[in-house]
Amino acid sequence: MDEIKAILSKAILSKIEGNPWKGLQKADELWSSYKAGDRKVQSVVTEADDELPQVDYDVAICGGTLGILLAATLAQRGWQVALLERGTLRGRDQEWNISRRELDTFVRMGLLNEAELERAIASQYNPARIAFNGGKDLWVEDVLNIGVDPVSLLEQLKQKFVAAGGTLLEQTPFKSATVHPNGVAIQTNDTPVRARLLVDAMGHFSPIVQQARAGKKPDAVCLVVGTCATGYEQNESGDLIVSFTPIQKQCQYFWEAFPARDGRTTYLFTYLDAHPSRLSLTDLFEDYFELLPQYQNVSLEQLEFARALFGFFPCYKDSPLQYKWDRTLPIGDSSGSQSPLSFGGFGAMVRHLERLAVGVDDALQADLLDAKALGKLQPYQPNLSATWLFQKSMSVGIDQTLAPNKINQVLQTIFDDMAALGNEVLLPFLQDVVQFPPLAKTMLRTSTRHPGLVLSILPQVGVGAVASWTRHFVNLGLYSLLDEMQSAVDSRETSDKKQYYADRWRDAVKYGSGSDYEV
Repeated sequence: MDEIKAILSKAILSKIEGNPWKGLQKADELWSSYKAGDRKVQSVVTEADDELPQVDYDVAICGGTLGILLAATLAQRGWQVALLERGTLRGRDQEWNISRRELDTFVRMGLLNEAELERAIASQYNPARIAFNGGKDLWVEDVLNIGVDPVSLLEQLKQKFVAAGGTLLEQTPFKSATVHPNGVAIQTNDTPVRARLLVDAMGHFSPIVQQARAGKKPDAVCLVVGTCATGYEQNESGDLIVSFTPIQKQCQYFWEAFPARDGRTTYLFTYLDAHPSRLSLTDLFEDYFELLPQYQNVSLEQLEFARALFGFFPCYKDSPLQYKWDRTLPIGDSSGSQSPLSFGGFGAMVRHLERLAVGVDDALQADLLDAKALGKLQPYQPNLSATWLFQKSMSVGIDQTLAPNKINQVLQTIFDDMAALGNEVLLPFLQDVVQFPPLAKTMLRTSTRHPGLVLSILPQVGVGAVASWTRHFVNLGLYSLLDEMQSAVDSRETSDKKQYYADRWRDAVKYGSGSDYEV
């Protein structure tokens, strides 16, 4: 969309503190480079044969916003940890939404006590709605209904990290790294930071990720825009996923909304590919402001906008990402450990935090820091890969023709079937966890009760996508069976190396089958 046509969004965004309109234009420039496929990728990681004369830290974590979670955990386990943050380590103003079960991870791991955790909670709400155009509303409780204050959470974790002996290096941007046989030398603005292991927590746009993926176009993208504002008459319940419009601009629009500490947050998001003719974030924001009054039954004049939120989240089928260099490990969004349906890495990071902390601790103790060993910390997960078919069914190809309400009808049918099967089927899926028994029950019910609908999906997603999904589905069943078998056997090995690989296999099976989640 030409900037002149974005009259509504420019008028509103330019008045918000910090003028997010300018930031939106920068984000669109980056999104345009992804669509054009002409991004310049720098080689920021190199390898050297000589040993470092001195290694100062066990671990250097680049990227503080989510890196502090692992940094605090490893520091409390006694490791010498340096945390590099390009600016000041401070959480954003917008809450992170999560469920209580995941949030209790901080207490279980000893990072926070109950009182400290409560201080980090900014808002809570119930119930939450799921609705699709032309269907009936479905309501659930206790799913992603807690808003965590990132400012409070990160400040408390930062204090824990420093108290445990961690070294916080703020205003220290990552520039490059050289991998040596005995450590990694990380170049910053100042003196190099030398550590046995480099952990990349810099997110989707990490320069190390860009080099590892060699500038490849993402297989899918989630575009997201939204605001937090006051002036809504109803602000007690939330929306997990709602659609009230048919397909437009070769996109199906979805909405999310929830009460925030200082107003109500509403998101508009859509799934698509990186074709050059796809809409921009500015386009999406213009549609957001035009549709928001209908969505929330409110006029724009009633609202006082406190902040704007926007971004695009690239997803790759080759995920989780494993680095080819020794002594380097991607975590969080850098690794792509969230599903292509999820556009927030906080929940995925918390879900895998305990597994990663134990795994990194084991790797450091056994000195298993080569690429092969560290790759076991980001293994193939069939439950993650199986979600690609769902993402495909919620998007429209740039030259594809679908009935205007097709995606809404499919989603309404599937969610109705999951709800009929009970919380043990519905709740894991809503929290980005796919398990074999619930998925098999849903597919059986939907295919027998709505065979025509299932067959109509095939031309939309393509035979290749179905074949790929079938392989992941079979593996999901196999992982579920293996998890049940190994949980009944104590298979302790005799050496640190064998034990490390045995434990990583057990983790892969447990998390890859979704068995880490219990309703």
